[in-house]
Amino acid sequence: MAEEEGPTIELHQRKKPKSSENKESAKEEKINNTAIPERVPKHILFQRFAKIFIGCLAAVTSGMMYALYLSAYHERKFWFSNRQELEREITFQGDSAIYYSYYKDMLKAPSFERGVYELTHNNKTVSLKTINAVQQMSLYPELIASVLYQATGSNEIIEPVYFYIGIVFGLQGIYVTALFVTSWLMSGTWLAGMLTVAWFIINRFCYLLMSASTYTFMMMWEYSHYLLFLQAISLFLLDSFSLEQSEKVHEVYKIYIFSLFLGYLLQFENSALLVSPLLSFVIALMLAKCLQLNVKKGTFVAKIMKVINFYLVCTLTVTLNIIMKMFVPHKENGHMLKFLEVKFGLNMTKNFTMNWLLCQESLQAPSQEFFLRLTQSSLLPFYILVLITCFLSMIQVIFRRINGKSLKETITLEDGQIGERPEIIYHVIHTILLGSLAMIIEGVKYLWTPYVCMLAAFGVCSPELWMTLFKWLRLRTVHPVLLALILSMAVPTIIGLSLWKEFFPRLMTELMELQEFYDPDTVELMTWIKRQAPVAAVFAGSPQLMGVIKLCTGWMVTSLPLYNDDDLLKRNENIYQIYSKRSAEDIYKILTSYKANYLIVEDAICNEVGTVRGCRVKDLLDIANGHVVCEEGDKITYSKHGRFCHEVKINYSPYVNYFTRVYWNRSYFVYKINTVISFQS
Repeated sequence: MAEEEGPTIELHQRKKPKSSENKESAKEEKINNTAIPERVPKHILFQRFAKIFIGCLAAVTSGMMYALYLSAYHERKFWFSNRQELEREITFQGDSAIYYSYYKDMLKAPSFERGVYELTHNNKTVSLKTINAVQQMSLYPELIASVLYQATGSNEIIEPVYFYIGIVFGLQGIYVTALFVTSWLMSGTWLAGMLTVAWFIINRFCYLLMSASTYTFMMMWEYSHYLLFLQAISLFLLDSFSLEQSEKVHEVYKIYIFSLFLGYLLQFENSALLVSPLLSFVIALMLAKCLQLNVKKGTFVAKIMKVINFYLVCTLTVTLNIIMKMFVPHKENGHMLKFLEVKFGLNMTKNFTMNWLLCQESLQAPSQEFFLRLTQSSLLPFYILVLITCFLSMIQVIFRRINGKSLKETITLEDGQIGERPEIIYHVIHTILLGSLAMIIEGVKYLWTPYVCMLAAFGVCSPELWMTLFKWLRLRTVHPVLLALILSMAVPTIIGLSLWKEFFPRLMTELMELQEFYDPDTVELMTWIKRQAPVAAVFAGSPQLMGVIKLCTGWMVTSLPLYNDDDLLKRNENIYQIYSKRSAEDIYKILTSYKANYLIVEDAICNEVGTVRGCRVKDLLDIANGHVVCEEGDKITYSKHGRFCHEVKINYSPYVNYFTRVYWNRSYFVYKINTVISFQS
């Protein structure tokens, strides 16, 4: 049988085309020339296993310890376990109060389906407005938390608030573990992971897997597609200079498109994802790829095609985004574009909402104290050293690519070219983009600072970085490779010991120090509302206070501390008029238009002494209403009415005709909005 089959196979091979025959022979020759890999010795396998095991154990331990640290610090700061439920809930401030209130609503619902329906058709939060809270606020973490709380039987052993904050701290622990692993993979040593975690705590102030993580990130945060847009730009620049295989980059683009459309469908047809710059950019990249011509790399024509392709992508992105916005109904984040115009000095405005957003601490430029803190922990100096080294090495690689030289398949330590690694180039571009935003908007520091920790720790623990520096310095007195290996171990060890000596006692002091969260006025206000106010009552006041009222009492409010909806921002501006120089009749008309029954005036806002000039709420209102004109330091008042929040406290006509004071303490004054108006003096 063997002898009969041989000629048949040979005959079939002779019938193949010549090109196929050449390919087969080349493949066979390649296989024959390939050396058979030797079996790895057992002691080396054991060393690798021990290294991976210890690194994974250290990563998980770091995450768990950070979560426990946050829990202990939270307990010490608020005396959480020793407080009543109402006092615990008051510790949730701003939008966090709203998120937790919806988590509570899910637990109170008779079934999960009914709870989701009530959140997606919510008309018990904001007066005269039915909102889809799940879509508008991305409440998927709260939905998952409520399911886990009931499915795991935790309702029998732990209170809802502890389960909720436990999940929050647990996610922070997972985040720290991810930072550890990222730095470990980049540097090759888990010592870099330990240093990343140390810096992060001190400065706290596969295809399917990647698809799932990208989609999950998009579902959990309503602004996630903007951050993914920065990632797409980084990948595009990586591909433009041929620093990574185009096929890999375009696979990531496909993941973005898949995640965007899946998110659009499951987020109740969220039009913000369709008009996002990420979708327009990725589609433009895919179209530009289809139009690319196969030109020999390194030639003048190839360089011209690169420039044309870059211009084409930018033009297509803007064009597609404009077309999307023309045909897709949307009103999401329109105020953000106006805000950016004013932020960059491209426009001037007296609009209250725009100026109020500009005055928010998280939207201003970082303070000097932020950079001082990063410097004191030695993080910023090492980050700058690593960033400059990697950036200059990256520029060298880009120039070599422009001149037609190809990347090396294998990079040795002796080469001293850390910029040859595509992952390094990607992270350098990404951190520069994030850092540029963080220099303009302080809130971005919560995204940028962990990146700083990871990149700095990777650099000081990487022999390649030290070798790159030595090659530039032309070090010859000491063997550079040996010195690079020594420094990659010695420098992080010295940094770690110094951080331990200086900052570990501070962390212990924080955990041992008993702090006090004392706010009896707010507790008394919430108690009065729950006992005295009708269930159907609607409250008006500052959006921050309304969020606390929604959480602690469940009563309906006129506004919420959310800034991703134009209608809610307009409501906030209108309700804030209670601190302006307008008549009692004007305020009455505004409040009754939202069906408000009670008005709460906060003494802290009415008598605010702002640290930033012109950022007090009442100053912004006066400018927006034209009641104050500032010229060469002189203030000229044009309003014939006094400030409402002051005048209403005096209890004289016409204010008593519209409003009746029903409760007050040192911080809050509650007025019932009269339904029948009497104009008797």
